[in-house]
Amino acid sequence: MNKQNQRIELLGETPIPRALLSMGLPTMAGMLINALYNLADTYFVGGLGTDSMAAVTVAFPLGQIIVGLGLLFGNGAAAYLSRLLGRNERQTANHAASTALYSSILVGGLAIFFCVIFLESILRQFGAPDHIMPMAMSYTQIYIIFSIFNIFNVTMNNIVSSEGAAKTAMCTLMIGAVINVLLDPFFIYTLKLGVCGAAIATAISQIISSIIYIFYILRKKSIFCFRIRECRFSKKILSEILKIGIPTFMFQILTSASIAMINDAAKVYGSSALASMGPVTKITSMGTLVVYGFLKGFQPIAGFSYGAKKYDRLQEAIQTAILWSTAFCIIFGLLSMVFPAQIMSMFSTYDKEMIRIGQQALRANGLSFILFGFYTTYSFLFLVMGKAKEGCFLGACRQGICFFPVILFLPRIWGLNGVILAQPLADILSAVITGYMAIRLRRELAMDRQQDNPQTNR
Repeated sequence: MNKQNQRIELLGETPIPRALLSMGLPTMAGMLINALYNLADTYFVGGLGTDSMAAVTVAFPLGQIIVGLGLLFGNGAAAYLSRLLGRNERQTANHAASTALYSSILVGGLAIFFCVIFLESILRQFGAPDHIMPMAMSYTQIYIIFSIFNIFNVTMNNIVSSEGAAKTAMCTLMIGAVINVLLDPFFIYTLKLGVCGAAIATAISQIISSIIYIFYILRKKSIFCFRIRECRFSKKILSEILKIGIPTFMFQILTSASIAMINDAAKVYGSSALASMGPVTKITSMGTLVVYGFLKGFQPIAGFSYGAKKYDRLQEAIQTAILWSTAFCIIFGLLSMVFPAQIMSMFSTYDKEMIRIGQQALRANGLSFILFGFYTTYSFLFLVMGKAKEGCFLGACRQGICFFPVILFLPRIWGLNGVILAQPLADILSAVITGYMAIRLRRELAMDRQQDNPQTNR
């Protein structure tokens, strides 16, 4: 049996625990390693001072938006591709994969062009005060220009994961992240390039990851063909990609907006408060990326099972994904609550106020993070089933619908404590809403199972 057929069997026949481990663990490890892209810059820049840390912090939301362009087409295509493979529609899958890849490069290039033109205004909106603007500009200009490679990598990562090649996606992310960590101290301190060195190190690591994916395509290791002539900008393909991709992109925009609003609210209390939000945000993001990575492995299995009408297999995948992701969230949350001082001290040893504020924020975020696996599983599930409206609403809760009112009003009542507690409160509200929507979905799947031939559910 060739590798391509083995991947199809993995999605449709392999027992769920083993399939989730095969798909989820490599992707989860890859996303964890990818989080080092963000955390490494923060860690090494921390030695340059509080203002340098603040400069990198305000640039982070813009980077998330750029990554969102890769998710717009990559994640949108991945959900569609997994269902096409479940229905054995290989040619349409080729068209969708090629359309998503080349569209992401084109749209990403245009977005980067406009970001560079209006960069100073954008950074100001993201909470950059005047005294750190020069450093923020220096770092972000380099980071954004070379992020076209990151857009390509994110798109490919999602497409490659959708075909069951999770180990390839993991190894590519791992190589890029390790190179970034090795180059950061060299460019920042040895060459004395400061925050610009951090951006250059990230750019080089992303270029190398892109080269690996290009070799993967040229050596025809993928189930899909990535040729320009395979692109089909038909209403059917674009609507299937975008109905999942646009909600995913909106999640990224909401994530960036929420980070920007936290930064803007925190800067009122000084540079230490603003700088503390950087490590807290990126540490929490590291936990969320691990869950996202694991659920990237769950996504093609769920999409394949739903497309093939294997409802019992789908239900088992949902239950297992919730159990395992929640177990991780409990461990991660407890570590954040028990060791906040030790974690924050990794990023600064001299700014005691930054460490104190960061400790409080880590404890609060660690407590609510326990709920993250539950509502993220259902957010992914709605999207992979093609239920864009429900998935979009649910995904927008945590850092949009529930978060915006909280961050706007809570700091007025509790000051800096209101800034710290805004995200945890939004997490709790999102979990309550998810519980209601999960009950409705379970009833719907039970009705679908009854309507189909019982033999198809084995």
